[in-house]
Amino acid sequence: MTLVSARELVTDAATRGTGIGAFNVIHLETAEGLVRASAESGLPVILQISQNCADYHGGLEPIALATLAIARRADTPVAVHLDHAERPDLVDEAIALGFGSVMFDGGALPYDENVAITAAVAERAHAAGVYIEGELGEVGGKDGAHAPGVRTDPDEARAFVAATGVDALAVAVGSSHAMTARTASLDLELIARLREALPVPLVLHGSSGVADAVIADAVRAGMTKINVSTHLNGFFTRAVRSTLDADQKLVDSRKYLSPARDALAGEAARMLRLFALETAEVAG
Repeated sequence: MTLVSARELVTDAATRGTGIGAFNVIHLETAEGLVRASAESGLPVILQISQNCADYHGGLEPIALATLAIARRADTPVAVHLDHAERPDLVDEAIALGFGSVMFDGGALPYDENVAITAAVAERAHAAGVYIEGELGEVGGKDGAHAPGVRTDPDEARAFVAATGVDALAVAVGSSHAMTARTASLDLELIARLREALPVPLVLHGSSGVADAVIADAVRAGMTKINVSTHLNGFFTRAVRSTLDADQKLVDSRKYLSPARDALAGEAARMLRLFALETAEVAG
């Protein structure tokens, strides 16, 4: 296998009634660990690079080219996706670099402005054959900009999809970004209503704060693309701490990043199986 588009992976999962894991790349070791997780589980994966990640690396191109190269060498289907881009020019750059899918996040904008900008970005993405995800309803946790309890309205979501032409929609159903405790409560009835109302797959952001059993129920209710970052970062960072605590003289970063990469890969593989509804085993 080689690099594929998220269009293929998300559409296939939606058809099957299962979920597809979309995990955030932070640095090279993350991308390597996620591709290893895909190989271990025998399941496809979406590697996501966020606007924040691009800014951390001083621009999108360095981390994007590295991630695309890793994806192309994978033995399983791997897609590379631009996540939470709030700047239209970043979407244009990702398309030029060879991303098969992008997300324009206008969720914090007034509805009419979100529609206008998302539609313009979607038109450029489609002209390049690129799959595009939009956002409506404000997912919580980003810079304190989203009020608790915000939810995506199915009727508004239907109008938004029709007006913008997006291929997938991130919706607000109770999750929140950057949670370290898996205590979020999802509105499964709303997910089912959104799935019934919309002609495009649903995307769950902020999934790190959602327990396994609830995620599985959300997939059964109609969620397809499941985004995770903070939860996997925790596995990576705890492994780094453990390795350094065990050897105070360690200075070669490869010797503590390697077990961290392994820890992330193992948990990501488990989550891929969970999202695909291949296992009844769940953790809190």
